[in-house]
Amino acid sequence: MFKFITHRPLWANILAAIVIALIIFFIFIFSLNWLTHHNQAKAVPLVQGKGYEDAKNILEKAGFEVVVQDSLYIDTAKPLSVLKQIPESDELVKVNRTVYLTINRAVPPMVEMPNLIGYSYRSAEMALKNANLRVGDTTFRPDFAKNAVLEQRYSGNIIRPGDKIRMGSVISLVLGDGVGDRQFPVPVLIGLTYCEAQTLAEAQGISIGSVIADGIEDSCNAYIYWQRPERYDEEHKFRYIRSGQMIDIKLQKEKPVIVDTVGMPLQQQ
Repeated sequence: MFKFITHRPLWANILAAIVIALIIFFIFIFSLNWLTHHNQAKAVPLVQGKGYEDAKNILEKAGFEVVVQDSLYIDTAKPLSVLKQIPESDELVKVNRTVYLTINRAVPPMVEMPNLIGYSYRSAEMALKNANLRVGDTTFRPDFAKNAVLEQRYSGNIIRPGDKIRMGSVISLVLGDGVGDRQFPVPVLIGLTYCEAQTLAEAQGISIGSVIADGIEDSCNAYIYWQRPERYDEEHKFRYIRSGQMIDIKLQKEKPVIVDTVGMPLQQQ
């Protein structure tokens, strides 16, 4: 079997081996350009924003391999559209290199509905954003808690905290308008100190509006001698006020003498 080797001198065999090794070496060197695609760089096409199938066809025709690296969900992007590509567009790379794509999910993932009841509108807006949900229409309902969330609704129905909902869904909010639906006669604040009037107003769900206190240093212990709205109207009938509304007042140092006769206007004596 090895007669063709053994019948020749040793030096001839060594020389033949060296020649064969040199031939193999030079074949390898000259084939590197072909193997590595030397000087065959191409610019990566822009496929970001395109649909996956279109992006794949464009890249493969340009001589690139395509691999989906990740998938995310962005509600403003089209389903299965390319969100990101690596390498980026116009980057020069060798042909047959792999381009990695991040695509938008076709079906939004499920998230939990947060509890927004009692939140201010701004806080509710931030909570929805953090949960990858969106604020929809806002409506108002008479309630003392102004701009506080009274109800959270999805597709017209109340949605409970913890319920599963598609990411990117629109949530409508029902807010308090700051005015309650309970009516009652305007309270008499004339003759009370400012601090006493504040306590009385808060107990009834109303608040003190503008305060005129010319020359008053200690407003807490100053007396109210004028209020708007007054307790009675021009026909000596009770005026009514709702929770959340305000009463404007004027202050003075001395306590006024007040007569509050039912059906008669207040008169300062």
